[in-house]
Amino acid sequence: MSQGILFIISAPSGTGKSSLIEGLLKTKSLYNIQVSISHTTRVMRPGESHGKHYYFISKKEFRIMIKQQSFLEHAKVFNNYYGTSRQSIEKMLFSGIDVFLDIDWQGANQIRYKMPHSKSIFLLPPSKDELYKRLRERGQDSDTVISKRMEKAVDEMNHYSEYDYLIINDDFQKAINDLKTIIKAEHLCLFHQKNKHNVLISQLLKN
Repeated sequence: MSQGILFIISAPSGTGKSSLIEGLLKTKSLYNIQVSISHTTRVMRPGESHGKHYYFISKKEFRIMIKQQSFLEHAKVFNNYYGTSRQSIEKMLFSGIDVFLDIDWQGANQIRYKMPHSKSIFLLPPSKDELYKRLRERGQDSDTVISKRMEKAVDEMNHYSEYDYLIINDDFQKAINDLKTIIKAEHLCLFHQKNKHNVLISQLLKN
């Protein structure tokens, strides 16, 4: 069985990243794809469930996992911890499952260092006006909060060049097709093809 590929996907809030990942999972694919579920110490919100949206644990448990080096990456955001379990990711990859990891550029840097064969994808909106429109249409934030999100978005978008792939999310279906194309291309690259067909290649090269 060939090993799965770890895909890092990052984008500023309002770019449509979560919708694209959900759309990708609903489409027929040649490959088994799953989204990584992070650990967090924040309180569970209405409609969320343990093991589906996050693994909800205490701060004490999280700190123990940090000491045990159980996380590929972790961060503290607004007094709560978020982290990606190394064991969970490696188990899926060794089972031949492609894993999508939804994290920001800082977490992406941590993952690249620990898992150099991972591939990263950055999503950009078609324009600032469209990004602002999408944030407003959510109806979740005040004008002040939206302005702060826009400022943060510009800072995040400055890191796009650190990624392997870039997708402009203008057309939803096209963006999903772009994601599927990236997945297929990575499975066809020499590194993964060699691992998958090593027996065949050895036989073909015998004198």
